[in-house]
Amino acid sequence: MVETVRTVDGPRQRTLCYLGELNGSAQARWLKSVEVFNEQGEAEQLKLFPSHIKFPDDDPQVARVLVNRVRVERTRQFGACFLGWELWKRLGLDGFFAQAMDEEAAEVPWSRVAAVLAINRLCAPGSELAIEERWYPSTALDDLLESKKARSTIRACIAVWTGFWPHKTKLEQHLKQRYGELFGAEFDVLLYDLTSTYVEGRQKRTP
Repeated sequence: MVETVRTVDGPRQRTLCYLGELNGSAQARWLKSVEVFNEQGEAEQLKLFPSHIKFPDDDPQVARVLVNRVRVERTRQFGACFLGWELWKRLGLDGFFAQAMDEEAAEVPWSRVAAVLAINRLCAPGSELAIEERWYPSTALDDLLESKKARSTIRACIAVWTGFWPHKTKLEQHLKQRYGELFGAEFDVLLYDLTSTYVEGRQKRTP
């Protein structure tokens, strides 16, 4: 993970975090660490529960599972949503939206609905209808946000932005402050990208 910084020699990339790499020799060492040789010299993978160890039938710490009756149900996305929620909290937006919006009574706090919309834009941008019908049920956000009923509130999510518009300037000031606190940034002017905004029209000649 790197960040671009300005230097006297021009823009340069500075390493923030390095997790290492898995090259051929490293992969071989990892594979060797999960394999053993039996008495005949044949390689086999270690078992999680060795078969030669017998557990008492009445041991309360042992749960027996019928493998042929195990099935996977309701698989949900977790990693990207968890990262989005952590970034949301790191930016202090959970507290900001709660103070700005949650005074208005709602089945699900408006601050939670705002978080759902923002995390969706980060993970899988889509319409409000797509969020409600497809994306949100496939994620673990109901557990992360502790809002089991958030899905039923997504339909009214447009009201979040309509009602929040008067707080736009305060939000910009909040993000500017958090940006400076998180990265130690000092600046006189802060510009943000608006690549999703465009204008269509007709004219006789395009310069």
